[in-house]
Amino acid sequence: MQIFHKLDEIRGALGHSIVSVGNFDGMHRAHLRVLGEIVSRSKQRGAKSVVVTFEPHPVRILRPDSGLKLLTPTPEKLRLLQQTGIDAVLLLPFTRDLSLLSPRDFVQRVLCDGLAAVELHEGYNFRFGHKASGDIDVLQELGRELGFEVVAYPEMRVRGESVSSTRIRELMREGRVSRARSLLARPFSIRSTPGRGRGYGARYTVPTINLSHYDELAPGDGVYVTQTRVADECFDSVTNVGTRPTFGTESFAIETHLLNFHPLELTAETEIEIFFLSRLRDEIKFSSVEALREQIGRDIRKARRYLRLPRTEGRPLQASI
Repeated sequence: MQIFHKLDEIRGALGHSIVSVGNFDGMHRAHLRVLGEIVSRSKQRGAKSVVVTFEPHPVRILRPDSGLKLLTPTPEKLRLLQQTGIDAVLLLPFTRDLSLLSPRDFVQRVLCDGLAAVELHEGYNFRFGHKASGDIDVLQELGRELGFEVVAYPEMRVRGESVSSTRIRELMREGRVSRARSLLARPFSIRSTPGRGRGYGARYTVPTINLSHYDELAPGDGVYVTQTRVADECFDSVTNVGTRPTFGTESFAIETHLLNFHPLELTAETEIEIFFLSRLRDEIKFSSVEALREQIGRDIRKARRYLRLPRTEGRPLQASI
């Protein structure tokens, strides 16, 4: 997959293209449906499949006080896009100037002049151009005028839930990671590194790892059944997300306890990825460290039972992580 960061880099480089434009935060089932179709159509038409997305997320420029946290930070989004078989991604810098383009100017400059688009595939609620004044009807009208086809996709629903980044964000804030997984078509995960200052030696012999500071969306405070990838090795785990109130000084942390642990090499740069499978309970303040220790034992037993259940769709396996 080729990655372009400026319109001038991609202009004329790919020939005709079949395009989808969007933020693609979450890379959920509805995104995958559209991307699978443009990959298929590009092969049929001898064109290139291209995704146009933005860095940073437009909300962070247009509403900087919104506090938006991403489901999929850009590196993760690009990794997931590559798995779809897309030929190229145009990662456009989102600026005030870009936000001021009218729907017509955006289509003309980016899609027609830049990408020589012959088809554009978008969801039913697609908005674009200055003040989001363009919608799917405007896009279809411009397509008829400028010579490209528009394929519009209806809302996707799974078990009564609308598949959207907004809904997945709500579920994650509520800690409903199993429900979010059904909309994502994979377990929600976060990637980071171990927290610094933990006294790492040549071998790491403690089964609990704190993640370094993570700025994007994490599940709501609570305790979860997880699987944790440490470099190239995967462990069953129980993960606490929250402020650890039992210890007095409250500070947000993501702490994962590896169940099938063995001593391993670990540095401050080791990549850690935590896959959230199911919520066990809320985070609460215990009367003593001993009471907390007893609850952790119960959490571990519940997690082991969950992880021994027959595999279901969406459950990560070590071979597929």
